[in-house]
Order: sequence, then structure tokens, then C-alpha cells
Amino acid sequence: MNEGKTFWGHVEVFRWMLIRCIALVFGLAVAAFCLKDFVFEQFILAPCNADFVTYRLFGKMGLVANVQQIDLININLASQLTTHLSISLYLALVVAFPYLIVETWMFVKPALYSNERKPAVVAIMAFFFQFFLGMALAYYLIFPLTFNFLGTYQVSARVANHISLNSYIGTFIGLLFMMGLVFEMPIVAYFFAKIGVLKSAYLRKWRKVAVVLVLVAAAFITPSTDVFTMCLVALPLWLLYELSIRVASRAEPRQEG
Repeated sequence: MNEGKTFWGHVEVFRWMLIRCIALVFGLAVAAFCLKDFVFEQFILAPCNADFVTYRLFGKMGLVANVQQIDLININLASQLTTHLSISLYLALVVAFPYLIVETWMFVKPALYSNERKPAVVAIMAFFFQFFLGMALAYYLIFPLTFNFLGTYQVSARVANHISLNSYIGTFIGLLFMMGLVFEMPIVAYFFAKIGVLKSAYLRKWRKVAVVLVLVAAAFITPSTDVFTMCLVALPLWLLYELSIRVASRAEPRQEG
């Protein structure tokens, strides 16, 4: 769309792209801000409820017991307002993310050769899928189990838990974002294998070490004594590692002759 344009022509195209992206994010943030009850009660704070879908499912399977309703407290004067504003912005960015990538793609597409465009589209779609899959796993599995355990854990009956809003939101956002990034492991492996930095043989060599690291990471993410829960978290991480080996194997340059 911007073939044959001058430098300032490209700048003008980029400027309007930024305006559209900012306008969309701002509009979505305003909408999320206005939908406060739905955003917080049905999504952000839903894992606080004893009837959250994960607890109900695991309860029927006899895997989670003693799920309690956990109420949060606010200890800073402006925290509820700043949390409302920040969550609205984060949610707007997540919802608008596909559009932002499409806008960026349409801007850089003319600079790519025709044989580069299809792999780029596949990479972008894989990035989206993996990132949101990781966030979904964190929201429906890892965060509820972690929150239920830590929120009800006591060193003594005399020490009551009062979870602050800031602590909850920080853990919630951090864990979802972290799992989204972790799920990009196969894509990172593909990229480094493609440029010759990473070898699938190296990943296979360190497979046993990876198993230990995965179990340690799972134990850290879900610090409960329930072995099944830990394994439930470790399994996706291990599958990601195995998928990374397969992807790296297919991406690494083939030896001629």
C-alpha cells in the first residue's frame, strides 16, 4: 500500500496508523472502564469466588477441597481507582492486540519479498495462538489453584489472611503475562534454529535437565502439597519443551550432500 512513497509519505502513513491504534485502544479502555461490574465481577475477581468454574470442576473430580470465598481489602486511598484505570487499559491492549499487529503488518508488508510474507503471517498467527493459550491456561488453571492455596494457607490460626487488592492484581497480571510468554517457547526455538543458533540435538541432550526444571517451575507456580496439581501444571510446560524440539528440528538448516 505504501510502495513508491517518499520518506515523508511513509511517515504520514505511520502517523495515521498510530492515530487509528491509539483511538481504538482509548475507545476500548473507556468501554472497559464503563463496564466495571462485568470486567471485575465476571472476569478479574471471579477466581475469588468459591463457585469459580475451575473449583467446581475440580471439586466434582475430588481434586480440590476446602475452597473458600476470599475477600480482598484495600489499604491505599487511590488504589481502587488506579486499579480500575490500569485494568481498563490492560484489557483494552489485550483486546486490541490482534488489530495492532494487523496494522503493523500492513505497514511493513510492502517492504517484504513475496516469499517472506507467508512465513511471516504463519509466525504471527502462531504467536497469537500460543500467547492467548498460555494466558487461558494461567487464568483457568494455574492462577485459581495458586490463589486458593496461598490465600487460605496459614502458619497459625492466630494469623488471618487479608489479601490486598494490589497484591491480587499484581499476581494476576504477572502470572497471565508470564504464562503467555512461556508459551512462546516453540516460536523462539523455531527462530533461533532457523538462524543456526539453536540445535534440536542440544535440546534433546538436555531433556533430563529440562524435566527437573519443569518440575521445579511447576512446584514454584503451584506451591501446594498436591502432586496431581503440580503435575497438571508441569505437563503443559513439558509438552512445550517437546514441541520446541520438534519445531527446532524442522527449522534448522539442512546439511547439503
